[in-house]
Amino acid sequence: MSRHPQRGFTLIELLVVMAVIGVLVALLLPAVQSAREAARRANCINNLKQIALAFHSYESSSTVLPPGKKGCCWGTWLVYTLPYLDQTPLYNAWNAMGNNTPGWPAPYDTDFRYFGAANVTVTSTRLLAYLCPSDLTNAPLSTTLGGATFACTSQNYAVNFGNTIAAQTEYQGTPFLGAPFSDIGSPLADHNQPAHACVPLSAITDGLSNTLLLSEVIVGQGLDLRGFSWWGDAAAFEALHPPNTSFPDVLFSAYYCNNQSPNPPCMGATTAIPDNYSARSRHPGGVNAALCDGSIRFVKNSISISVWRKMSTTRGNEVLGLDPV
Repeated sequence: MSRHPQRGFTLIELLVVMAVIGVLVALLLPAVQSAREAARRANCINNLKQIALAFHSYESSSTVLPPGKKGCCWGTWLVYTLPYLDQTPLYNAWNAMGNNTPGWPAPYDTDFRYFGAANVTVTSTRLLAYLCPSDLTNAPLSTTLGGATFACTSQNYAVNFGNTIAAQTEYQGTPFLGAPFSDIGSPLADHNQPAHACVPLSAITDGLSNTLLLSEVIVGQGLDLRGFSWWGDAAAFEALHPPNTSFPDVLFSAYYCNNQSPNPPCMGATTAIPDNYSARSRHPGGVNAALCDGSIRFVKNSISISVWRKMSTTRGNEVLGLDPV
């Protein structure tokens, strides 16, 4: 009986096969990454939709939209939307005292801040509804209370504070033309700042389908306060600059600005350049945004700055055109 010698693969053949596999992987990887990003973006859109519906539910029961913030440190829209996101027990854990009563003793007032002993249970809770899966998570601040360490969470969504700066005032000759959210003020800590009334949907005379409600922000890494929206300034964005602008976000202090990658650019506020924060995301090409009618749009980075600012105002009486994004 004759025997045929067994023949294996040569080294060259193995290298060719490996090269072909490598090429196929290189071709497939972008498609896989694109599919994953599409899934993450869909999740993000769903979060924005749920928050927008929560705002409408709040407005239906209270006749106004919730406060954007209450001074620097005593609650933001995150707290007020909790019952409408199936988080009533967490909302009930929030203690809204402190700066409600003028003359409240300062040490006790501190306990009712976002990092105070009365509220850190809420602010140390991470809720998926406030997070975009395309971004990184972070807990930039931590403290120890009663032997336990708490880290206040950061979030990926911010409400629309209008067309100028965080203070909602005229800037460089551009008048402030209204926004869906405002600072209801803190009589104790921010007694020099005027308190603003909450905004009913009926006051948005530019049209609910033409006005931004909320959009995305990138969570700052390290001791960077962007996305730390239990704190007043980070709870909102302004349309002074377009989405994902190369112009730095302007924080109240350079100490809380971390310019190292993957953080977006930032700087400390000056007299000439006051606090303002731009809408930002990790999605290629733009940001997701909810309009005041509850619809969701993907707004491209290339949007005209004029149109972007018009979309941020509530009483500017501007004409956006047929396709603002």
